[in-house]
Amino acid sequence: MSAFEILWIILTSVLGVQLIFALWNVTCLPKIRSFPADRLLHPDTLVSVLIPARNEKLHIEGCLESVLASDTSGFRMEVLVLDDRSEDETASIIQAIANRDARVRLLGGAEPPAGWMGKSYACHQLVQEAKGDWFMFVDADVRLEPEAIRQTVAAGCDQGRGLVTGFPYQVAKTWMEKLVVPMMVFTIISHLPIFMVRRSSSPLFVAATGAFLLIHRSSYEASGGHAAIQGDLVDDMSLAKAIKRAGHPVMLVDVHELVSTRMYQNGLEVWNGYKKNMYEGTGRRDVLLLGTLLMYTVMYLVPPIGLVFGLYSGSSTSMIYGIIGTLLGMGVKRVADQAGGQPWWLAWLQPISMACVIGIGMASWRAGRSGKGYVWKGRRYS
Repeated sequence: MSAFEILWIILTSVLGVQLIFALWNVTCLPKIRSFPADRLLHPDTLVSVLIPARNEKLHIEGCLESVLASDTSGFRMEVLVLDDRSEDETASIIQAIANRDARVRLLGGAEPPAGWMGKSYACHQLVQEAKGDWFMFVDADVRLEPEAIRQTVAAGCDQGRGLVTGFPYQVAKTWMEKLVVPMMVFTIISHLPIFMVRRSSSPLFVAATGAFLLIHRSSYEASGGHAAIQGDLVDDMSLAKAIKRAGHPVMLVDVHELVSTRMYQNGLEVWNGYKKNMYEGTGRRDVLLLGTLLMYTVMYLVPPIGLVFGLYSGSSTSMIYGIIGTLLGMGVKRVADQAGGQPWWLAWLQPISMACVIGIGMASWRAGRSGKGYVWKGRRYS
């Protein structure tokens, strides 16, 4: 047996272990509907739905309509929306809805002070006006099924305090969205031991999305809230880590059947959005990001490249192990896609998806290291 074949055996074995881990890991993700809302909720509980909105004229009406259609049996709800100095008709759309429904209140956002990230300061301002026991942060591009908030608050009540979050179903229409956006769930399912998110007090074991995030008031205050993470670009992950450092629990749940979002409208937004988050999401640690990208290249690009090489060169070793490795990688992607509600055929495009992620990751690293920074929604972040 040649060294070349031994390397192929090691690579396909690692991919096999990765697939087994992914299959087990998804079983550790609790379904949001599994929490008995009728038993857990108390009618005196007030939930503050907090929505930061900047230039969201395309989304804010649909978001608010879905929030206001929520089943609120077992709790009370207020809805605060902050117009974060929008340059479009966002504020007028919110005010028109507030005029029809007294539960909605429009707040005018101030310019972020020095050292603050825009969204974190918007969320901070919302909390200052909130009266609820629970803060339900919802992005303007999110759509909720009627039971979404009720079931999530039930999960929070079952936990007692802390933070509850889950990744929405990702609506993807352009090819760049389809290839890249579902890779968020792929990363979680492939690498994060989900059972440790709730069981471990270590901030190493967290995953969170600011698009749909519930926090108990006491936990928010104990963690220092957004003021404690004011300069962090990836605010959702930083907030979840702060909650754990304060000794409060974090739970990751499967919400994709009740919550959906279309985060980006085109390929350029996908590129810039992920570019903004990838390097920052690793804590600006070069070794972690570049090491991860190298691992992805070896695990998920080498097998299909080996398959193509085998087909052209006639190397049966490269062809056989290339097929095995490629199918195992697609299997991991399928497990993640099923967990996120994505169509089965996306798994067949896994090598292309991974190539896109690696490209964006390199662009994120270069922008962060060079000092050029990132541009998002008209603001530049360095």
